[in-house]
Amino acid sequence: MATPHARGVIYVHSAPKALCPHLEWAVGRSLGRAVSFDWAEQPVMPGARRTEYSWEGPAGTGAALATAIRGWEHLRFEVTEDPTPRSDGGRWMHTPDLGIHYAQMDASGNIVIPEDRVRYAMEVAAGDAFELQRELDVALGTSWDDELEAFRHAGDHQQVVWLHKVG
Repeated sequence: MATPHARGVIYVHSAPKALCPHLEWAVGRSLGRAVSFDWAEQPVMPGARRTEYSWEGPAGTGAALATAIRGWEHLRFEVTEDPTPRSDGGRWMHTPDLGIHYAQMDASGNIVIPEDRVRYAMEVAAGDAFELQRELDVALGTSWDDELEAFRHAGDHQQVVWLHKVG
């Protein structure tokens, strides 16, 4: 049975300028071909760079990419792998303070929490609603999302349309 073909995106939210060529090399090595990123300044962190890169490869490439670039300090990134008919999708998020987080994704891009992880959260919470919320936030990667949010939107060069309340 052939390995399903997958695709996804690498989002480097912030990287020191000196690290950029090393990231391209590591990603290219994981993909089996040379890559060249279109780097831009990261306005949230002066001196840092950001980029996005769409990739295609065998299912499991997302994990290989996240593994290849996760060891560097001062690096914030996300790697997504879309699900295929025969494999789950995934999202890997990394920040210098929190390390790496993996979550399974469904076809719509929602994070899926496996049954065993939900049962573990309920067991640890032992009836405490606040503890259950904390455990589910960990499973969802809420802290990673919170830390990356400013970096995600800082480079949006789209024109802002202000809506005003009428009436």
